[in-house]
Amino acid sequence: MEKEKGKLYICATPIGNLGDITPRVLDVLREADLIAAEDTRNSIKLLNHFEIKTPMTSYHEFNKYDKAKELVAMLLDGKNIAVITDAGTPCISDPGEELVKECVLSGIEVTSLPGASAVITALSLSGLSTRRFVFEGFLPPEKHKKERLKVLERLKDEERTIVLYEAPHRLKTTLTELSVLLGADRRISLCRELTKKHEEIIRTTLGEAVSLEPRGEYVLCIEGRSSEELEAERRRTFMDMELSEHMDMYLSRGLDKKEAMKAVAKDRGLSKRDIYNELNSKDR
Repeated sequence: MEKEKGKLYICATPIGNLGDITPRVLDVLREADLIAAEDTRNSIKLLNHFEIKTPMTSYHEFNKYDKAKELVAMLLDGKNIAVITDAGTPCISDPGEELVKECVLSGIEVTSLPGASAVITALSLSGLSTRRFVFEGFLPPEKHKKERLKVLERLKDEERTIVLYEAPHRLKTTLTELSVLLGADRRISLCRELTKKHEEIIRTTLGEAVSLEPRGEYVLCIEGRSSEELEAERRRTFMDMELSEHMDMYLSRGLDKKEAMKAVAKDRGLSKRDIYNELNSKDR
């Protein structure tokens, strides 16, 4: 008879206020055979606070591949394992992703116990649009200039609210780059000490934010670019083209003259009749 496999529990822990841990997470941490923690020295404080005696092992960025295989072997042997990070939800800019992948490949059941998340907490407090957002985590470090520039360039025309993490020693550099690339008037909310006694949300512009003195790790929520602004810019680009060049662009793609005129009219914010009349006036 095949031995029953264990289960992996992805457990969200508080990002500041210990009262934010859920009863379900506490039950799983007490009942699991093992807790895989990002930093056992940090997590022991949480476990001691709630009088949890479950043994721990370290699972972090620098051992995530080899340790994942060890943990999977234990899960296959029937052990139940809970994964926690220093704060928030594992796998979200924190260790856990590789372990989940290995479990999926090995047919091990994985479940997530929801709870605190700095991304969602900051976004809900930002005062910016929450309907659609994009989370980029930490930007590539400055030493990886090409990769960093590629990400920043991609964010330039992003219409959704942008959420980033940033460390204090890189904050000014990042804000300066964002201000230049996205525009000094772009709105931003800088969130720190979330859920703690001295929680602080600074709602300002990128241009103003550059002068702030960093005071810890931040979650940055940045206003997306307006679709109206993007459309106006797109139209300006087309208006700089000669009308005949604009028509040729669509004709070369296989559109007939009528379809090409319709596409050109849409690009320029004009009616098809306007395009027809202007083309005909040039032919005379």
